[in-house]
Amino acid sequence: MPEAPLPAIRSLPSWLLGRAAARGRSLVAEALATEGMKMWHHVVLSAVRDLAPVAQADLGRSVQLDPKDLVGILNDLQAQDLVVRAPDPRDRRKNAVSLTGEGARLLKRCEKVAREANDALLAPLSAAERDRFMDLLIRISGTQS
Repeated sequence: MPEAPLPAIRSLPSWLLGRAAARGRSLVAEALATEGMKMWHHVVLSAVRDLAPVAQADLGRSVQLDPKDLVGILNDLQAQDLVVRAPDPRDRRKNAVSLTGEGARLLKRCEKVAREANDALLAPLSAAERDRFMDLLIRISGTQS
């Protein structure tokens, strides 16, 4: 069934960005699923790699994830031998999270399929258009440093 015509809504940049984001999330989620990985698990695994060893609370803040949700994800990742939690060398009262060798290998595969999914998302654009689009997205997303 075709979508109802809503030209006033569909002409809004926010609506178009939302649709593009939904398509991008779907493509990446499908790609990660081929590696047995979910989106948030991939985000956490990537953050652990970048920050390790990282205190669990700091990890949660870095990815803006509720502590209860983070614990569940870390439990899943640890059960698959992708991360380890051990006493933080800087503060033995806290747990520090690090990648295992298997976690690093899986993350590398996930990054590859996620990149390929993003390439599929941006396939209609030329290389120059992709660069310009990324520059514009960074500007309007408020994430530029």
